[in-house]
Amino acid sequence: MVKSKSKKNKKKRISFRPGSLRAKKKQKSGRLGPSLIRFLKISSIACAVVAIGAILYFAEKYVKSTKPVKTGPIVLMNAPEWVGDQLKAKILTSAGDRTFRLDEDVAHLVAENLESVAWLHNVKALTTDKSIQVHATFRKPIAIVKSGLRPFYVDAEQVVLDYVPMPHLFIVQIRGLSMLTKVPRFGEIWYQDDLAAAIMLIDLINRRDKTVTPQKPLLHEIAIIDVSNYNGRQDKRQPHIILYTKDNTTIIWGAELGTWQKHLESTDEQKLAKLYGYYKEKGTLSGGVKYINLRDPRDNIPLPIDKY
Repeated sequence: MVKSKSKKNKKKRISFRPGSLRAKKKQKSGRLGPSLIRFLKISSIACAVVAIGAILYFAEKYVKSTKPVKTGPIVLMNAPEWVGDQLKAKILTSAGDRTFRLDEDVAHLVAENLESVAWLHNVKALTTDKSIQVHATFRKPIAIVKSGLRPFYVDAEQVVLDYVPMPHLFIVQIRGLSMLTKVPRFGEIWYQDDLAAAIMLIDLINRRDKTVTPQKPLLHEIAIIDVSNYNGRQDKRQPHIILYTKDNTTIIWGAELGTWQKHLESTDEQKLAKLYGYYKEKGTLSGGVKYINLRDPRDNIPLPIDKY
């Protein structure tokens, strides 16, 4: 009787353990399943969002890269009438290519390139849907200087300008400048007293032309202003400034502007009155006489003479 009982108990212990393990595995799998599924779903959604974002990003770059680029020429806006085709071509060549991409970065580069052109200052470039518009102030040549084989211009502010043929403009030559100082580079100011004296005289005559003889400017008959004896550096007794007409008639101006009293000459205003009085009477400064003297304060009328 005792043996049969122990066998029964032993069978119970063997049959209990496997069932318990299966139950535990089933319970564990039941707990992990939904969490794993949620994780996978969230991961899938996140990956999809990232993939869509990447697709949109690269699609936008592709569209931009394949979009046609607009190009156009440079247009000089509000260029003065005296700016001829040859000067315009020179300026546009300095800007670079003939056609440009129409965007702000390129317009900025164009403005930087044109700032180095001596003929322009205050340069601004604006982009339109058809062109790059350049707005700038043009420097007008007031005189020409011939230094050796290289001619060049200067404007009213003594800025040196590179030479471009301008047969349509009346430009006076300044002769006899001191070359003790080196001629500056194009676009720079040439600080020189004899040059300033000649430019001041040109400006004075030009302003008088606008009020007295606008239809037939007297300045158009002046070919050369000679400042070789500026401030009497060659001979204090001789005229400091001399003008020459196109037919080589000599006009003896005398001392520099504002210094007439030091040399007992006619005032600057009297010299102008004599010069324009003669011009109105004769209709020209050329022909008939060799010299026109403006220095002597005793002359109330412009009298042509044959010597100083």
